[in-house]
Amino acid sequence: MQKIRTIGLAVGIALFLAPSSGVVFGQDEAVDLSSSRDAAESSGAPVPSAVIAASVDDPKLHLLLEEVLERNPEVATVAAESQAAAQRTLQEKALPDPVVSLTAWVLPPQTRVGPQLASVGLSQRFPWFGKLSLKEEAALAGAAAAEARVEVSRLKVVVEVRRLAYELTFLAAEQHEVEADRATLSHYEELARARYASGVGIGQGVVKIQAEITGDDARLLEIATRRSALSARLNALRDRPQGTPIPAITIPTATAPDLDPAELRAEALRRRPELVEADALIVRAERLGDSAAKGHSPDFTAGIKYAYVAKRRDQAGKDFPPEDNGQDVLGLFAAVNLPIHGKSIDAGVEEAAQRRLAAEEHRRVVTSGIEGELGDLTSRLDLTWDRIRLFEDVLIHQAAESLRSAESAYATGTYNALDLLDAERVLLGVRVATERARTDYAVAAAELEGVVALPLASLPRETDQ
Repeated sequence: MQKIRTIGLAVGIALFLAPSSGVVFGQDEAVDLSSSRDAAESSGAPVPSAVIAASVDDPKLHLLLEEVLERNPEVATVAAESQAAAQRTLQEKALPDPVVSLTAWVLPPQTRVGPQLASVGLSQRFPWFGKLSLKEEAALAGAAAAEARVEVSRLKVVVEVRRLAYELTFLAAEQHEVEADRATLSHYEELARARYASGVGIGQGVVKIQAEITGDDARLLEIATRRSALSARLNALRDRPQGTPIPAITIPTATAPDLDPAELRAEALRRRPELVEADALIVRAERLGDSAAKGHSPDFTAGIKYAYVAKRRDQAGKDFPPEDNGQDVLGLFAAVNLPIHGKSIDAGVEEAAQRRLAAEEHRRVVTSGIEGELGDLTSRLDLTWDRIRLFEDVLIHQAAESLRSAESAYATGTYNALDLLDAERVLLGVRVATERARTDYAVAAAELEGVVALPLASLPRETDQ
């Protein structure tokens, strides 16, 4: 009966020492980053890439963006790494595994109450106060940085898909203009042949027009080559086989770029995921530094040990059995480690300090890059808008009127075939340049939305202020 009570007491103490699922020794309960992160995730706040994709007016482009965000291998890779980093938090907040030891005595030590045959022990190490919480906070900050990297990848993909889609649309428009030009040149060739046959025109005009037709054929082949390369790149982004059809996208209508530069900068510095990542890495380095400094504080180990003692078998023990003969032994023990390797601990603190410095410098690099991109893109938008207005309001009308005049003069014999050809070449160049300017404006606007991490339509205009 006495031995049963001893075993029951040992089990009770072991259960007390075992780590529970709800309480972690040495964790600062005043800081709970996991709850705040869960609250942020459950708030359902839209991420920049999703907001920009949803703001696209073209339904075909919108579906294409959703498909790419869902299937893109690079985004999937970074997302998996983010999920892996999130699991690190659960590992850092947990106590070390308890240790169970078993000793069987080959030559049992003799005691007053009998020989010890075997012993079993259970021990648990408890880190110093705050060590686990600091490691958990560092893991939370690392998970936040990994999550921000996912959004960095998604945002880049959204911008790249829009750029490729707009370039494909431009190639389609250029192909249309070149095919229309080739048809017109074929008509001019028939007229030139007829006039040359009648002895009115010159043969040089016919040859020149034929050369220009050949040039259009070569240009169409070049367009097909460029379209193939862009289509392959876009299909790779959406993880589709090369040759998968890509829906036709329309270029959005350009509007006057009257955005406030100060507002653009403020929104970019507030929303860019690269800055969120840098801030999280700074916090992570701070927590790792504090955790490394905690290495100067010792950890505690507590445990119990139960020894099985047999009854005395010697003649004296049999003749005069002592009190508590064969009584098992139960003991409690505690230990503390000695952090004597100060240089190693100081090196860990210095490592964390340098990582924080690197994160801060990275943030400066990102901020400087944002300001440079904003300056470049806002200037490009202004200049491209001026190009669009020049082509649409002036040059395209002048070129069309010049061609009509040349056709009339050619019909009356005032102009020859070379003069007519020059007017047609000017009109083709202006039409293609107009489409190029519209595409450049759409690409620059998409890139600017990627820099600001917000649709431009939701930003206040300078005229509204």
